[in-house]
Amino acid sequence: PAASVTAAATGSASTGSVGSVTTVQNTTIYTVTVASGTNSYGSGNKYYIDGSVSPTLNLTEGSVFRFDQSDSSNSGHPLRFSTTANGTHAGGGASEYTTGVVTAGTPGSSGAYTQITVASGAPTLYYYCTNHSGMGGQANTP
Repeated sequence: PAASVTAAATGSASTGSVGSVTTVQNTTIYTVTVASGTNSYGSGNKYYIDGSVSPTLNLTEGSVFRFDQSDSSNSGHPLRFSTTANGTHAGGGASEYTTGVVTAGTPGSSGAYTQITVASGAPTLYYYCTNHSGMGGQANTP
């Protein structure tokens, strides 16, 4: 009789194997740096994602995206998500979006990152710095 096997892998480093079948979850890694620049919020310190100042990102539902904050320029600039433009700096009870989000390390130190597994039906998100207004941008969730 044929055997039925069900396997689930979670987390960016998880692997599962059955016989010769191996599953590794795909993770898109963005390199985050902080430098002076201008975005839709004005000028000052901004997040640069893979070298672009505060770009609008497309974070596909069901996919994993890691924002690598190892670069020393990230020190003091934790990247988080919100359903409100400019995150908690927008006022009016705006809050951090935490569904599927995990963080590791201290921004500006080796191994530091914020990672999101985009939920099915996730709203449009905005990435922002918890300490400083106007550093981030929009993340669409198609």
